[in-house]
Amino acid sequence: MHSISGIIYLILGACLLPYVFTFIAKKASGFSAKDNHNPRAFLANTTGLAARANAVQQNSFESLPLFIGAVLMAEYMVVPQTFVMTLGITYLALRIVYGMCYLANWAALRSIVWILSMLCPVCLMLIIIKIS
Repeated sequence: MHSISGIIYLILGACLLPYVFTFIAKKASGFSAKDNHNPRAFLANTTGLAARANAVQQNSFESLPLFIGAVLMAEYMVVPQTFVMTLGITYLALRIVYGMCYLANWAALRSIVWILSMLCPVCLMLIIIKIS
């Protein structure tokens, strides 16, 4: 088995990415210490850039289980690490582009990038099925 550190970095990056967009949502909304008593309600009432950043962070959390599951199963099934890393890095890059499209309010491009990002873990799962 190859070094697992690259896989750990992929998972860590995917897990931390939603927090980047949370930070953007809070900065764009003027979030303050008093708003920390109920941050979800505060962010749910935002508009514009802050609301879009909040939506990105929510969607980023929603896509994590599929990505983490696919990567871990690929490692368990000894899928070649270069393949896992390529799809993992592509997923992360596309999720960043997805977030930027969401922040810029480019809905059509955002949807295309979302589909492409979700194809990465799906492809990993299909490879796992094929080799099992």
